[in-house]
Amino acid sequence: MIPRLCNLSKSNSFFLFGPRGTGKTTLIRSQFSDQRAVYVNLLDNTIMDQLLLDATRFIDIIDSPENRAKSVIIDEVQKLPQLLNIAHTQIQERKRQFILTGSSSRKLKQAGANLLAGRAWLYHLYPLNTAEMQDAFDLKRALEFGGLPDAFLSNRDDAREYLNAYVATYLQKEIQQEQWVKNLAPFRKFLAIAAQMNGKIVNKAAIAKQVGVDPTTVTNYFEILEDTLLGFMLPSFSRSVRKAQRQLPKFYFIDTGIKRGLDRTLTVELLPQTFAWGDAFEHWVILEFVKGCQYKRLDWTLSYLRTKDDVEIDLIVERPGDRELLVEIKSKSRVDAADAKSLETLGADINPKAERWLLSCDPLARSFGKTTALYWRDALKRLFD
Repeated sequence: MIPRLCNLSKSNSFFLFGPRGTGKTTLIRSQFSDQRAVYVNLLDNTIMDQLLLDATRFIDIIDSPENRAKSVIIDEVQKLPQLLNIAHTQIQERKRQFILTGSSSRKLKQAGANLLAGRAWLYHLYPLNTAEMQDAFDLKRALEFGGLPDAFLSNRDDAREYLNAYVATYLQKEIQQEQWVKNLAPFRKFLAIAAQMNGKIVNKAAIAKQVGVDPTTVTNYFEILEDTLLGFMLPSFSRSVRKAQRQLPKFYFIDTGIKRGLDRTLTVELLPQTFAWGDAFEHWVILEFVKGCQYKRLDWTLSYLRTKDDVEIDLIVERPGDRELLVEIKSKSRVDAADAKSLETLGADINPKAERWLLSCDPLARSFGKTTALYWRDALKRLFD
């Protein structure tokens, strides 16, 4: 098994959310044996059918003589949100540990589900990051096929087939079966366009025109992607600076391989010193920040800044108790002072005391004005190891 950086509680109840295929069940089962926990898999149609007919069967299962002293694992809890009421009662009255996994928060939100009022902690599991891949990490492969464990453990051809199947399965199981979209055709078109615009400022009106729907529908489509944990919005920096700035967010998919599967570019080789390589590299590094913050339980806020003149800082990291960190990401193997220009131009306006980092594939660390240039992996180790 690949060692994961998500450090789960051994005694407190918790939710573990993450997209399908990230290894939630594998991680849970590796840490909670059958002797220690009773496992209820809501993807098992037999169990699901029984509980749909009579939810009290759940109590019979977990309170049977052989199980009543065990922790309780409910896999894909969003399939039957009413089980959370039973979990709440047992946590409160019997101090029993419940481990609740899910690949979507949408159904829980729609059902107004009982989220256990803070009695269950919240963890997220993501596709593999650089540190989890360890010595097997290869940047080109990571940019092309991402970090879903099954893709990482496969050869290139199998990884491509897996990601194509993953995208098709997402449409069928998460979208069609749950009937979140009345007409699947425009949603399919939206997914391809959203993938093509990954990392770009979200213009819902322009996307709506391309897809052939209204902007409200596009808003709903993006909410579906966020609720099914396939992507996230990176907001624009909240504080104004002297230069007028853009206020709309960017959208990023949670994995470079999923993104390429959705825009049907898995057969296209990524080559260094191309725009596609640069975009994929920036995407990967931003995902490393997102994963690192979650796994280290850091209460950091991530945003970006772009002025009306298109001067941009890729990431602004607000760190309570520490200086803000301004980050520019370049895929170049050799950077120079020109690559630090946006940091030097905007840094003083944002916060004169903020740290300024230029992350790239250049192994030589040096300074350009008040900007520190670092090899990207060294920077991530400094922040998250």
